[in-house]
Amino acid sequence: MVFEQQELDKWLQTYPLLQPIINLEPVVWLNPQLKKMNQLPPLAVNKEDMEDAARLWQRFAPFLANEFPETKKTKGIIESPLRKITNTKNELNDKYDAKIQGELFLKCDNELPIAGSIKARGGVYEVLHYAEQLALEAGLVSQADDYIVFSSDQFKEFFKQFTIGVGSTGNLGLSIGIIGAKLGFQVSVYMSADAKKWKKDLLRSKGAIVHEFKGDFGEAIYTGRKLTIDSSNGYFVDDEKSKHLFLGYSVAAIRLQKQLENEKVLVDAEHPLFVYLPCGVGGSPGGIAFGLKQVFGDYVHCFFVEPTHSPAVLIGLLTGEKEKVCVQDFGIDNLTEGDGLAVGRPSSFASSISDKLVSGIYTLEDDELFKYLAILADHEGIFLEPSATSGLDGPARILASTYAQQHNLDTTHATHIVWATGGALVPKDDMEGFYNKGKNLI
Repeated sequence: MVFEQQELDKWLQTYPLLQPIINLEPVVWLNPQLKKMNQLPPLAVNKEDMEDAARLWQRFAPFLANEFPETKKTKGIIESPLRKITNTKNELNDKYDAKIQGELFLKCDNELPIAGSIKARGGVYEVLHYAEQLALEAGLVSQADDYIVFSSDQFKEFFKQFTIGVGSTGNLGLSIGIIGAKLGFQVSVYMSADAKKWKKDLLRSKGAIVHEFKGDFGEAIYTGRKLTIDSSNGYFVDDEKSKHLFLGYSVAAIRLQKQLENEKVLVDAEHPLFVYLPCGVGGSPGGIAFGLKQVFGDYVHCFFVEPTHSPAVLIGLLTGEKEKVCVQDFGIDNLTEGDGLAVGRPSSFASSISDKLVSGIYTLEDDELFKYLAILADHEGIFLEPSATSGLDGPARILASTYAQQHNLDTTHATHIVWATGGALVPKDDMEGFYNKGKNLI
C-alpha cells in the first residue's frame, strides 16, 4: 500500500529527511540511537553466540576442504583477503575530493569460496548449522567427530529426505543452493524478478530448484516461506528473521581482527576504524557490524549503504518502525541495478540490533555503482558486481558529514574498510558490460 497524502504529510513533518529520500536523492543519515558498548541493552545475540558460531565453522572445515577444492589451501576455512587499495584512494582524493587521510582497504568477500559473495558467510553457515542439528539428533555424529563424515553417502542419503527453501534476490540463493545440494538436501530457491539470469542458471546446474516471481524480494520470501513450511521436513532460511544467518556473518569480525594485526593496523581512540557495508535486507551488514562491535568496541564505526530506490533499512531505522514499513509505502519503486540490494522491507531480527550499533546509513544512485566498478577495475585490477562497489562512496560521504565532530573523532589516522560483497562468479560478458557502462559515466 502507498500512504495517503494526509498520512504521508504526518510522516514528513516528523521525519523531514523522508522528503529527499522519497525524491530519490542521495542522503546521509547519522543514527541518533547509536549506543556506546557499555550502554547497550541485552541483545538477541551475544559474543558467546558468535564464538560458538566460529567453533561450528571449525568443526566443518574438514568437510568443506574435502568438498570444495578451492578451500584446501585454507584447510576448509571460508575467508577472503584484505587488500590495501592505495591507488583507488589516491584517485578518490584527487578527482572526487574524498579527503581520505588514513589507509583504505577492500575486504574482498567477492573472492569468498563456494558462493563468490558475502552470502557464503551467512548462507553456508545456516545450512551447516541445520545439517549438524539433524545429524546430532539422529545420532549420526557427535561434535567430537571428524566432520569429513558429512561427505559420506550415508549422510547424503539421510539429508535427501529434508527440504530447504530460501527467498533470494540472487547471492543468498546461490550460497544456500550450492551448499545445500552438496550435502544432499532438496533445495528450492524462490527468486525475485530482479535476480540475474546467470545466477538462476548456475543454481539449476548445481541441482537446486529455482522458482521465479514477477514481484520483488518480499513476494519471493513470503511465498517461499509458506510453501516450505507447509511441506513435510521443510526448513526455511528466513533472511528477514534469521539468527543463524546473522551469526554466520558475525564471525567475519574475528577473522578481520587477525588480518588487521597482520597489516599492523592499530584500532583505538587515535586510530578509529570506519567500515562501509552494502545493505539489502540488513542481515549481512548487521551481523558483521555486530561482530565488529564485539571485537573493536566503540573504536569501530559501521555504516550501511543502500540504493536511492531501495532504502529499506534506512526508512525502517529512521522512523523506528523497522520491518513494519516498506519503501513502497512511501511510493519508492525498489528498482535498482544493485540486485543484491533490491529489498523493500528490512529484516526484523537484524534491525532490532542494528538500530543500536550502526553509526549511520547513506544512499547513492545506481550510476555511482558502475562508476566505482570501473575505477576499481582500472586502478586495482579488481572486478566487483555493481552492488558490491557501493561502499567506495562511503569515506567521502561520511568524512564530509558531521559524524566525526559529533563523536570527537580525529580521522587523520583512521582506517577505512570498504566491504566488497560479490563478483567472483559474474560471467565475463556481464562484467564487461558493467565495466563499459562505468567507463562511460566517469
